[in-house]
Amino acid sequence: MGGLNYDKSRRSWPPELNVFAALVLIVVAFELIGRFFLNDSFLFNLRPDVHTFFNELRLQIIILQVSITGIIAIGVTQVIIAGGIDLSSGSIVGATAMIAMAFAQIGAVNGNPNPTLALTPAYADLPVIVPIAVALACGLVAGLINGSLIAYTKIPPFIATLGMMVSARGVSKWLTKGKPESFPTEPFTYIGGGFMPVVIFITLAILFQLILTYTKYGKYCYAIGSNEEAARISGIKVENHKMLVYTIAAMLAALAALVLCSKNLTAQAGMGFGYELDAIAMAVIGGVSLSGGRGSIIGTVLGALIFGVIISGFTFMRLDAYYQEMVKGVIIVAAVVLDQYRQRTSARGK
Repeated sequence: MGGLNYDKSRRSWPPELNVFAALVLIVVAFELIGRFFLNDSFLFNLRPDVHTFFNELRLQIIILQVSITGIIAIGVTQVIIAGGIDLSSGSIVGATAMIAMAFAQIGAVNGNPNPTLALTPAYADLPVIVPIAVALACGLVAGLINGSLIAYTKIPPFIATLGMMVSARGVSKWLTKGKPESFPTEPFTYIGGGFMPVVIFITLAILFQLILTYTKYGKYCYAIGSNEEAARISGIKVENHKMLVYTIAAMLAALAALVLCSKNLTAQAGMGFGYELDAIAMAVIGGVSLSGGRGSIIGTVLGALIFGVIISGFTFMRLDAYYQEMVKGVIIVAAVVLDQYRQRTSARGK
């Protein structure tokens, strides 16, 4: 019979399965280290005196640790798939947290004026919708600036978002001259309270996975990231779509800022420092190609879990925090090296 022949040798696993397998191997490695060297268990309670299968507390801590950065990573994933990069998300978190908290503070603490009040008392005790709207507006403005610079002035994304990174961090420090803002209203604390950051992260991950898979927006992201000129010739309004992608990424960073300052009950100028690199690392570890056109939100979620498991694992091994920072740097570099290896392997297979 005629037609194409199916070559089993060219069959490959979905990249998300490879990432999931790596996650399992890392968990098993820490479990074995704990079992044989620390006389303790990492995620699985193997001790005879414990009757639950999972170490639920450590699992909750891991998921909570990566949820806020994971929200940023969802936006960064879309930017990278569309062939760009965003270095400004961490600074947008810092600036947005400071601005939003200024509209979320109570006017009096134990009968005395709030000592950290950023604005006049007239702006205290506002409805919770006000700081939420202000935060999303901050993300909208930052995203439009990033997108405009990249789409219409043709500045490389690295330079445009680097400029935003420096400027937004300056704004966060200038607002209160570096002083923290504290004592938010009770409704505002619900945004980041309890397990709400995880709920927001998972909800957004499912939503944007569906959007990238089944909508024109997602198809345009992959098309532009794969071949921008071909996408333009095919009728895609590349500049407008880039504006949209960077705006969505910045608004997700603003949402992460809301969750972060609500969770911590305070806003500080240094909030979000380094989050942009963590988010990029999560995406690349999850199989998102830095050259664009490849990746998924599912992979990014798995990459975030790998990131969280590794950091929690080193804490479990009682490594000093300074060593953990060094290891995070190694993880980021290793993620890029892995991406380059995947690209070369894919090119040879064509």
